[in-house]
Amino acid sequence: MLASWFGSSDLRVMTPLLAAVAILIAFCMPVLAAEQRPNILLIVADDAGYADIGSFGGEIQTPNLDAIASVGVRFTQFGVSATCSPTRSMLLSGMDNHLAGLGNMAEFTAPNQKGKPGYEGYLSESVAPLPALLKDAGYNTYMAGKWHMGEEPEHYPAARGFTRDLTLIPGGGSHMDDMWGAKGERQLYTFNGKPIPALRPGFHSSEDYTAAIINNIEENRADGKPFFAYLALQAPHDPFQLPPEWRDRYQGRYDQGYDETRAARIARMKALGILDPKATVFPRLPTVPAWNDLPPEEKRKSARSMELYAAMVENMDANIGKLIGYLKTQGLYDNTLIIFLSDNGPEGNVMAMGPPWDNSNIEDWGKKKTFIQYGPAWAQVGAGPFRMFKGFLSEGGIRTPLIISGKSVAGSGRISEALVHVKDIPATILDAAGVSHPETFEGKPVAPLQGKALTPILGNASGAVRGPEDWIGWQLFGNRAIRQGDWKLLWLCKPFGTSEWQLFNLKDDPGETRDLAAEKPEIRERLVQHWDKYVKTNGVILPDVSPLCGKNYAG
Repeated sequence: MLASWFGSSDLRVMTPLLAAVAILIAFCMPVLAAEQRPNILLIVADDAGYADIGSFGGEIQTPNLDAIASVGVRFTQFGVSATCSPTRSMLLSGMDNHLAGLGNMAEFTAPNQKGKPGYEGYLSESVAPLPALLKDAGYNTYMAGKWHMGEEPEHYPAARGFTRDLTLIPGGGSHMDDMWGAKGERQLYTFNGKPIPALRPGFHSSEDYTAAIINNIEENRADGKPFFAYLALQAPHDPFQLPPEWRDRYQGRYDQGYDETRAARIARMKALGILDPKATVFPRLPTVPAWNDLPPEEKRKSARSMELYAAMVENMDANIGKLIGYLKTQGLYDNTLIIFLSDNGPEGNVMAMGPPWDNSNIEDWGKKKTFIQYGPAWAQVGAGPFRMFKGFLSEGGIRTPLIISGKSVAGSGRISEALVHVKDIPATILDAAGVSHPETFEGKPVAPLQGKALTPILGNASGAVRGPEDWIGWQLFGNRAIRQGDWKLLWLCKPFGTSEWQLFNLKDDPGETRDLAAEKPEIRERLVQHWDKYVKTNGVILPDVSPLCGKNYAG
């Protein structure tokens, strides 16, 4: 290879000086490549709320994420989809989820969407997966955690660009070694692309996924390649399950209830500069009773569910800390770009869990074979001031924490109010790695990236990636939204909304409490036109059956 650079097939014909230079270059190449191209660590929390993390106002102890935030940038206007797989498809493609194969969650694909482009239920073969592009560019690519973007071998992480993985292929299940799904069925896990029959005894998702990433980095350090590590945590997604020493970590901490806890979070958010002091707050849902109106036993159960949730978040943070500590001790931290986000808002929807799950004894909650959730009241706490939670295109469902720090991130502890979107993450990573997005992938044409690299924001305090004319769209389960600047157009079906377009100014009203559609008809109409363009550009098909809106909503 060296000889080909210099036009000769035999190093012996080179001058001694030229040969020495060539050998020196060859010897130093891996080191130089690693220094010039950053390692990339992408961490995704599953169902963590906007206000859960300490640096975003939460009382839960998250010192490791807070430390990352203290030397990086916190984004307060970061948008995702309202559920897991649509967000993840955008995160690994840079394309709208309707183009990336998850126009709807596979579990809820409507009859009129089946077989249509963009509704395949897996990461589409018409996009260029981010890990595959990085792998082709010389990166080691590792994944550990939840996939949720296709359950056939040709759709596994190993088939989409990851060289090594430890993966829960479906969308959720036990955090423990029993491998249970929602009905007690056996869930599919893969290790380096192959299904595995069992997990190690004592497995816990946050601990083992983090350990897998550390092991992969360590075992391949000698090759000199930079790494892309995707830590797709299951936590704090239900069921809330923890190792024994973690289950009582927050005992008694939520006896004051959800109303007081939410108010305290919002006050901290304002003090931290995460939230404007005059920000509106979405009121407690009418279906949720005031804490003081609950009977004592209901208070006990409700507080216990939140104790377990908080411990899940802190346990997640502790394991992230192990990974950050490893990078520091091995001299890798300073050359690593670190990105942390949550895939959607907190989970407020409750499933009725019967056998084989057993929640009958509150003393056993948090153990293997219990399926604990915390319901809409505590989910509203997780969403802070915002409206609703996971599943809904209101701010509580689609605004989540984003922290970026590390290599090439200027400043310490900055807060950015720039409007950014999950589609921007792949563009940012590719830009940092010096990798171009291709026009074709595996012989097929692919559309240009829709996301925008956040490099201008990361490099200075006043950067921006979107101008006043730029806008972003959403559609999920028949609900829909458009965001342009401070303005948001929102359509939520009854009984969660009005089944009509509503207009909110999020700068003045982040709680989405004042509908200005009648007062600002010209803005409403402009955003409706953007919606029409969004539908055409991304091939949106409104479902004829929706898990939130039913069959007879005004689709």
